[in-house]
Amino acid sequence: MAREYNAESIEVLSGLDPVKKRPGMYTETSRPNHLALEVIDNSIDEALAGYATTIDVQLNKDGSLSVEDDGRGMPVGVHPDEGIPAVELIFTRLHAGAKFSDEDYKFSGGLHGVGVSVVNALSLNLSAEIKRGGHKYLLEFKNSEKKKELAKLDKVGKKNTGTKVTFLPDPQYFDNAKFSVSQLMAALKAKAVLSPGLKISFKDKESGKSESWCFVDGLAAYLVASNKGGDLIPAEPFEGEHFNEDGGLTWALQWVQGISDPISESYVNLIPTTQGGTHVNGLRSGLNEALKEFCEFRNLIPRGVKITADDVWLNCSSILSAKLKDPQFTGQTKERLSSKEFSTVASAIVKDAFSLWLNQHTEEGEAIAQICIDNAQARQKSNKKVDRKKVSSGLALPGKLTDCTSEDPETSELFLVEGQSAGGSAIKARDRNFQAILPLKGKIMNTWEVEVSDVLASQEVNNIAVALGVEPGSNNLEGLRYGKVCILADADSDGLHIATLLCALFLRHFRPLVEAGRVYVSMPPLYRVDQGKDVHYAIDDNEKDKLVNTLQKKNKKTKIEVQRFKGLGEMNASQLRETTMLPGLRRLVQLTVKTGDKSMQVVDMLLSKKRSQDRKEWLEDKGNLANV
Repeated sequence: MAREYNAESIEVLSGLDPVKKRPGMYTETSRPNHLALEVIDNSIDEALAGYATTIDVQLNKDGSLSVEDDGRGMPVGVHPDEGIPAVELIFTRLHAGAKFSDEDYKFSGGLHGVGVSVVNALSLNLSAEIKRGGHKYLLEFKNSEKKKELAKLDKVGKKNTGTKVTFLPDPQYFDNAKFSVSQLMAALKAKAVLSPGLKISFKDKESGKSESWCFVDGLAAYLVASNKGGDLIPAEPFEGEHFNEDGGLTWALQWVQGISDPISESYVNLIPTTQGGTHVNGLRSGLNEALKEFCEFRNLIPRGVKITADDVWLNCSSILSAKLKDPQFTGQTKERLSSKEFSTVASAIVKDAFSLWLNQHTEEGEAIAQICIDNAQARQKSNKKVDRKKVSSGLALPGKLTDCTSEDPETSELFLVEGQSAGGSAIKARDRNFQAILPLKGKIMNTWEVEVSDVLASQEVNNIAVALGVEPGSNNLEGLRYGKVCILADADSDGLHIATLLCALFLRHFRPLVEAGRVYVSMPPLYRVDQGKDVHYAIDDNEKDKLVNTLQKKNKKTKIEVQRFKGLGEMNASQLRETTMLPGLRRLVQLTVKTGDKSMQVVDMLLSKKRSQDRKEWLEDKGNLANV
């Protein structure tokens, strides 16, 4: 039996327990590389603040990692409120740090004060050696618990300052507890590129491999070296920077042909943002606006061609480095910048700079424009709008779409129906004037973590996109062919899975449709309940039981018969029409996303590959609630 839910059920996790219980919420758990970056980024922040000039990273033979810098050294004095050394507070308390204001760090990546405390929580051993104020100090932890009090070791020169952190990841929290050396070296090289004059070195004590980096020329030299082997426009990258007291941008760009995967990297306060974010969106928007103005002034765009930001971005190879005082990231792993206001700032900066550059380099500008025009023409050709199916034309639309006769998108509806047989019933049950049917074969792919460029590889997704007249990832709804999209799947567990996958598709790749309130989930009945000539329907077991109980109280003499539908295909057209498709009688649930709710977190937990541990624990905790 399930434990009674009462006040005693509420747990309060203290110290580093939340990290140990849900490590996937705080770090990447495939390998411990993100832990390394948390420590390295603290040293990088010292360099950003102007105090560190060298960072040495060493992979030791026992699998531990050491990171040493020549910055100011972590504070060792007793904290006035907490009564323990500040360095101990840093390693043992979540949300304890010096980067919540800009008094000590004007620009920093370690904003949330959880980074090195997470490293300690997920390590078997951790030690911090600190040189500060003419002395060397040592603080050691075992299984995240303090091993000894902070100890003062030796005297050092007053100018000899810095911090050295050594930690050994705990294998129980990672799929593979070994660091990926290649990924670590690539990250260190990129950070050196983004920090001209900073010397970063790496040494692997096991293999003997070692390398150091110190770039003076910065982004442009790195970009040219990365793009070797392709046709580059311009030959010397379009580069620039713009900063004020609140932050700004540094960038280098080239348009590349002949390389299948041109480099495109973005950073915020030297933290790699592998999923982009508002700084990248601003860059794309600024480039697009400047190029369109350049083309319009010179009448370069052929009639009927519209250039989008995707067309401009397709061949663009870029390095973008942003610095913000108070960056907001999506998730603790900081893969995506979410500071909304920075998109507008970045767009304005890049548009002004690119417009000036284009007018000073007209030959290269026209060559870039031609690349973007070619991309736009290829896109429009591949996504050519499909005309409505007419009875006389016999045009076979993708996905066996049976269209409606109305051409008014505000009144027409598209039903995405699970299964071919159910699609046949739905075609008979629909109102052909405004309801269109698109049967789907089996479960569609899980598109939650699939890039926009790859999502159309699925034939079913491609059919949906063509039928809707909207490209995945596009904010443009001008070509939308239906004002309402209804997901219609079986009422059983398989049907709910398919409906979940379709909801994920719209949330991730057709988000403007969801935000416009145009996506709905149909609620077909799971049961038919007959009592004499009276027919009723119930969508689940709970509703069926209540209905049967009510009918028995009203009429005890007449027998009640209950039929469970195995799927939509078992329902005849009239049943499907009156229960699921006829306005006024049907039940539709609108798919919505509200700012601040936890629905997206739940979907991510259910569908993300890297949340497998969270899913397992969720199922273990909630599994007893399932109606099997």
